Amino acid sequence: MRTNIVLDSKLIEEAFHFSEKTTKKDLIHEALEEYVANRKRKDLLDIAGKIEFTEGYNYKEMREDK
Repeated sequence: MRTNIVLDSKLIEEAFHFSEKTTKKDLIHEALEEYVANRKRKDLLDIAGKIEFTEGYNYKEMREDK
């Protein structure tokens, strides 16, 4: 999708400092991907403590099988 937006030039320069991207387009795509991943991760945190495991469940034992 094509769109025109006004970006904070200082913020863009700072973002380039933390990224290996070389174009604004790639930088914005990377930022959006990280934003979405971060929001999804927060949704998973909402269910923390609400999952009941089967009695005797041992995640460490399952790791040893691999």
